Amino acid sequence: MPAASPTPHPLYPRLFEPLDLGFCTLPNRVLMGSMHTGLEDKAADFPKLAAYFAERAAGGVGLIVTGGFSPNIVGWLKPFGGTLRWPWEAGKHRRVTRAVHEHGSRICLQILHAGRYGYHPLQVAPSKIKAPINPFTPRALSARGVERQIAAFVRTARLARDGGYDGVEVMGSEGYLLNQFTAPRTNRRDDAWGGDVAKRMRFAVEIVRRIREACGPDFIIIYRLSMLDLVDKGLAWDEVVHQAQAIEAAGATLINTGIGWHEARIPTIATSVPRAAFTGVTARLKPHVSLPLVATNRINMPDVAEGVLARGEADMVSMARPLLADPAWVSKARDSRADDINTCIACNQACLDHVFENKRASCLVNPRACAETELNYPATTAPLRIAVVGAGPAGLACATVAAERGHSVTLFDAADEIGGQFNLAKRIPGKEEFHETLRYFRRRVEQTGVELRLRTRADADALAGFDTVVLATGIRPRTVDFPGADHPRVVSYLDVLTGRVMPGDRVAVIGAGGIGFDVAEFLVHQGESPSLNAKAWRAEWGVDIGYLGNRGGLTDARPESAAREVWLLQRSPGRPGKRLGKTTGWIHRATLKARHVQMLGGVEYLGVDDEGLRIRVEGGDEQLLPVDHVVICAGQEPHKPLAAELESLGIVAHVIGGADVAAELDAKRAIAQGSRLAATL
Repeated sequence: MPAASPTPHPLYPRLFEPLDLGFCTLPNRVLMGSMHTGLEDKAADFPKLAAYFAERAAGGVGLIVTGGFSPNIVGWLKPFGGTLRWPWEAGKHRRVTRAVHEHGSRICLQILHAGRYGYHPLQVAPSKIKAPINPFTPRALSARGVERQIAAFVRTARLARDGGYDGVEVMGSEGYLLNQFTAPRTNRRDDAWGGDVAKRMRFAVEIVRRIREACGPDFIIIYRLSMLDLVDKGLAWDEVVHQAQAIEAAGATLINTGIGWHEARIPTIATSVPRAAFTGVTARLKPHVSLPLVATNRINMPDVAEGVLARGEADMVSMARPLLADPAWVSKARDSRADDINTCIACNQACLDHVFENKRASCLVNPRACAETELNYPATTAPLRIAVVGAGPAGLACATVAAERGHSVTLFDAADEIGGQFNLAKRIPGKEEFHETLRYFRRRVEQTGVELRLRTRADADALAGFDTVVLATGIRPRTVDFPGADHPRVVSYLDVLTGRVMPGDRVAVIGAGGIGFDVAEFLVHQGESPSLNAKAWRAEWGVDIGYLGNRGGLTDARPESAAREVWLLQRSPGRPGKRLGKTTGWIHRATLKARHVQMLGGVEYLGVDDEGLRIRVEGGDEQLLPVDHVVICAGQEPHKPLAAELESLGIVAHVIGGADVAAELDAKRAIAQGSRLAATL
């Protein structure tokens, strides 16, 4: 890592100001926040974990925090999850720490005890209270059991030091065990470890104090403090301050911000959350402590990070998923190349959704994330002339990776701009971040030398002279077949999202997949998107960073009025939206419910006439929905009109993206498929 510049950075002076921790100095104010990837759970995956962190260290990150490791088996997130509890395990970690230190960065191991969030029957907690998101009921710890947990934390910290880590992060937020002790919601004890705030926070304070005693003065201790629980009977603000001051006195080096419990019904890191929406709560704590504070959540671009620091809201910024998306984020910012950053769009589709499905994490916009030892783009020794037809996500990924490797690539698209279906997604309120991905790909096209031919409909004759042809021609909406399907009131989602049709005041949406939910959100929204206005967004969801309402930073939600009356319908029985993303589907359902969208499953479509849409729900009576328009979002089919013609000419074409599989618009699969194909050409 280059030495810190003695002169302020011209664009980001605070971001690249060194941070003196007393016994060591960090070269910048970027902390790579903890994120579980799935590589932590098996020592056999540590070479992959080392490569993953090494790329981020080489990219200039000042301080890295690993995914969570449990101090014992009762603290597992899941059975056989990552732990550090035996001396021989420490040696295996040295491969990870050496890889980071070779690039001049520092790394801390996060100690995470799941408590009642552990997905197994061995879980323990301060009180016998089951989490609403977990089928298992925890065993309440005895006083001796509490001491055993403290000893386990200290043992793991000592082993982390033996393994070459520069410090540890003690996970005290997000509703995990330490947070369960501090909050009256989950701590009903009446002994020395529960009751008033001093007793409830004693568990956390003792852990920090004893780690400092065991590991010495030159060991980084980050405490992840829940500053905004966002659940009923969470911490009050004076209790947050009291805990922070006690943690500082116990010997912490840094306090990192934690926002929201996993059981909270308020989104905290999804794409619809405004950038830096929660940094105000970190700013509120700054006058009360003297050690450096770290702000977090939805800080994904250098100007956002610099703004947080320049306003004095924090001393560092934590980013996890942005560094999953682009390991060179810091070096690109340092070189004043923010336009080159592959921005995290906070979609959660390949990172958190994968982790909650027991898959290895990756990234929608960067399929190399957590696959650094497997997916690489070496320079070709035999350059080809490659034609890619279709400039949507799959085609853009394939074209730019192939050109990066040294192939001569021509990218065709009949539209007048790149992006394909992303140009529809970016119009949905809460999905404005998709603009960033298109900006990134425009830069990649320029930098890699792809010849871009927009407003050009490629035909078989034009493609005949290429060595390799890739069809990324996307999808076409599936048509429906019921009486009145050709009525003027019936329109496609493409008509609505492109502005060709302005729907009336009452609209039925047929199809409750991802597109149907997006269209419904588009229809009920009016005015500026709350995703672009943190104050409006907090009002909509009932978030009070000023703690003027109830405990936990909660207040009454005030969602905006719906612009239209909307029905969201699906043919299959059951709750609409069941197949949406595991970590974000509930957000879409809650948003539409707050705007009084009627969501119905098991719908039979009887027909459309001048009065509206006639339906029958799960064998009931016929009913009329008096709608002005019916928007069809009934899925899509692969669109590859050139495939048969090319085959007849003996030209073998690779088919990727929606042109290959169009069950749902899946940018994660499209970008990964395009990138992996290009890596093999």
